[in-house]
Amino acid sequence: MATNYVLIDFENVQPKNVELLNQHPFQVIVFVGANQAKVPIELAAAMQTLGSAARYIRISGSGKNALDFHIAFYIGELAAREPDAYFHIISRDTGFDTLITHLKGRGVKIQRERDLAEIPVIRMSSATSLEEMVTAIVRNLAGRGQSRPRKVRTLENTINSLVTERLSEEQLKAIVTELEKRKYIKISDGQVSYQLPRQTERKRG
Repeated sequence: MATNYVLIDFENVQPKNVELLNQHPFQVIVFVGANQAKVPIELAAAMQTLGSAARYIRISGSGKNALDFHIAFYIGELAAREPDAYFHIISRDTGFDTLITHLKGRGVKIQRERDLAEIPVIRMSSATSLEEMVTAIVRNLAGRGQSRPRKVRTLENTINSLVTERLSEEQLKAIVTELEKRKYIKISDGQVSYQLPRQTERKRG
């Protein structure tokens, strides 16, 4: 199974819901600025429960975008070692988006979320309606760039990989039908093509 890496820009986002990651096999890296002397006890305790799946990286030196460059380096290093891995940058910094677009074009599965709860597999696990499930699936597919599944069966397997308990054939077919109905996908002779919405966000001043 491909590794899901969560890379937290702690200078930009200080998550209070790290415990959400306990139910899923994530590898979590918290990037801490050189001038950030303290980590909240709640975060430290939640990271401790993740054991060897969690670690901190404190950057050396300071300066504009210094932490961002560290995150970019580690993504490149990990992607070269694990080309099938999936990367989630947790940050409100839209400056990552140009890098993300470039990496998607190189076949890297990556996206940015503003909060841990936005990670598609977590949203799928807490979804209580078809609407919520479709939203989470569409976001996941949009984050895959050119690595989206091209066959119906592969798409169904991808959807199943986002949930804790496997979906039935009937549930999978209903979701695929809903994606097609909403024109997010088009199916022809068992092949899938996509027309997904762009993930946009206003820059923060």
